[in-house]
Amino acid sequence: MTYVVTDACIKCKYMDCVEVCPVDCFYEGDNMLVINPSECIDCGVCEPECPAEAILPDTESGLEKWLELNNTFSATWPNVTRKNDQTPADADEHKGEEGKFDKYFSPEPGQGD
Repeated sequence: MTYVVTDACIKCKYMDCVEVCPVDCFYEGDNMLVINPSECIDCGVCEPECPAEAILPDTESGLEKWLELNNTFSATWPNVTRKNDQTPADADEHKGEEGKFDKYFSPEPGQGD
Protein backbone atom coordinates (compact mmCIF):
# COMPACT_ATOMS: atom_id res chain seq x y z
CA MET A 1 0.00 0.00 0.00
CA THR A 2 0.98 3.59 -0.55
CA TYR A 3 -0.67 6.97 -0.32
CA VAL A 4 -1.44 9.08 -3.38
CA VAL A 5 -2.17 12.73 -3.98
CA THR A 6 -5.33 13.40 -6.00
CA ASP A 7 -6.57 16.38 -7.98
CA ALA A 8 -7.90 17.97 -4.79
CA CYS A 9 -4.31 19.24 -4.32
CA ILE A 10 -4.27 21.14 -7.63
CA LYS A 11 -4.25 24.92 -7.08
CA CYS A 12 -4.17 24.34 -3.30
CA LYS A 13 -0.73 22.83 -2.58
CA TYR A 14 -0.87 23.66 1.13
CA MET A 15 2.27 21.57 1.85
CA ASP A 16 1.41 20.73 5.48
CA CYS A 17 1.91 17.08 4.49
CA VAL A 18 5.51 17.69 3.51
CA GLU A 19 6.38 18.84 7.02
CA VAL A 20 5.32 15.58 8.67
CA CYS A 21 6.61 13.03 6.13
CA PRO A 22 9.36 10.97 7.80
CA VAL A 23 10.84 9.74 4.50
CA ASP A 24 10.63 12.88 2.33
CA CYS A 25 8.64 11.20 -0.45
CA PHE A 26 6.85 14.33 -1.72
CA TYR A 27 7.67 15.92 -5.06
CA GLU A 28 6.61 19.38 -6.16
CA GLY A 29 4.90 20.31 -9.37
CA ASP A 30 3.94 23.78 -10.50
CA ASN A 31 0.51 23.61 -8.85
CA MET A 32 0.34 20.32 -6.93
CA LEU A 33 2.37 17.76 -5.02
CA VAL A 34 2.78 14.02 -5.63
CA ILE A 35 4.04 11.11 -3.55
CA ASN A 36 6.64 8.67 -4.82
CA PRO A 37 4.88 5.33 -4.25
CA SER A 38 8.20 3.46 -4.05
CA GLU A 39 9.45 5.71 -1.25
CA CYS A 40 6.21 5.98 0.76
CA ILE A 41 6.31 3.78 3.88
CA ASP A 42 2.53 3.82 4.32
CA CYS A 43 2.71 5.49 7.72
CA GLY A 44 -0.32 7.68 6.97
CA VAL A 45 0.79 10.75 8.91
CA CYS A 46 0.37 12.95 5.83
CA GLU A 47 -3.29 12.14 5.21
CA PRO A 48 -4.84 14.00 8.19
CA GLU A 49 -2.50 16.97 7.67
CA CYS A 50 -3.92 17.82 4.24
CA PRO A 51 -6.47 20.66 4.49
CA ALA A 52 -7.72 19.84 0.98
CA GLU A 53 -8.20 16.13 1.81
CA ALA A 54 -6.17 15.33 -1.31
CA ILE A 55 -4.18 12.41 0.11
CA LEU A 56 -5.76 8.96 0.10
CA PRO A 57 -4.55 5.38 0.55
CA ASP A 58 -4.26 3.55 -2.76
CA THR A 59 -6.49 0.81 -1.36
CA GLU A 60 -9.53 3.00 -2.03
CA SER A 61 -11.22 2.19 -5.32
CA GLY A 62 -10.80 4.36 -8.39
CA LEU A 63 -7.34 5.71 -7.57
CA GLU A 64 -5.40 3.90 -10.31
CA LYS A 65 -5.11 7.08 -12.37
CA TRP A 66 -3.69 8.96 -9.38
CA LEU A 67 -1.24 6.20 -8.50
CA GLU A 68 0.08 6.33 -12.06
CA LEU A 69 0.25 10.14 -12.05
CA ASN A 70 2.08 10.19 -8.69
CA ASN A 71 4.55 7.57 -9.93
CA THR A 72 5.19 9.35 -13.24
CA PHE A 73 5.68 12.86 -11.91
CA SER A 74 7.61 11.91 -8.76
CA ALA A 75 10.29 10.67 -11.18
CA THR A 76 10.68 14.08 -12.84
CA TRP A 77 9.61 16.75 -10.33
CA PRO A 78 11.99 17.99 -7.62
CA ASN A 79 11.84 16.59 -4.10
CA VAL A 80 10.38 18.87 -1.45
CA THR A 81 11.05 18.23 2.23
CA ARG A 82 9.75 21.34 3.93
CA LYS A 83 6.84 23.71 3.60
CA ASN A 84 7.73 26.71 1.46
CA ASP A 85 5.96 29.80 0.17
CA GLN A 86 4.58 28.07 -2.94
CA THR A 87 1.04 27.69 -1.61
CA PRO A 88 -1.11 29.76 -3.97
CA ALA A 89 -2.67 32.90 -2.48
CA ASP A 90 -6.08 31.76 -3.76
CA ALA A 91 -5.74 28.17 -2.48
CA ASP A 92 -8.79 28.40 -0.22
CA GLU A 93 -10.93 29.51 -3.18
CA HIS A 94 -10.07 26.27 -5.05
CA LYS A 95 -10.46 23.94 -2.06
CA GLY A 96 -13.24 21.45 -2.83
CA GLU A 97 -13.57 22.54 -6.46
CA GLU A 98 -14.54 19.76 -8.88
CA GLY A 99 -12.75 18.96 -12.15
CA LYS A 100 -9.48 20.61 -11.24
CA PHE A 101 -7.33 18.18 -13.21
CA ASP A 102 -8.96 19.04 -16.54
CA LYS A 103 -9.04 22.76 -15.76
CA TYR A 104 -5.67 23.42 -14.14
CA PHE A 105 -3.20 20.51 -14.11
CA SER A 106 0.32 21.49 -15.12
CA PRO A 107 3.06 18.95 -15.84
CA GLU A 108 5.67 21.62 -15.12
CA PRO A 109 7.93 21.05 -12.12
CA GLY A 110 7.85 23.18 -9.02
CA GLN A 111 10.86 24.61 -7.20
CA GLY A 112 11.53 21.85 -4.69
CA ASP A 113 14.05 22.43 -1.90
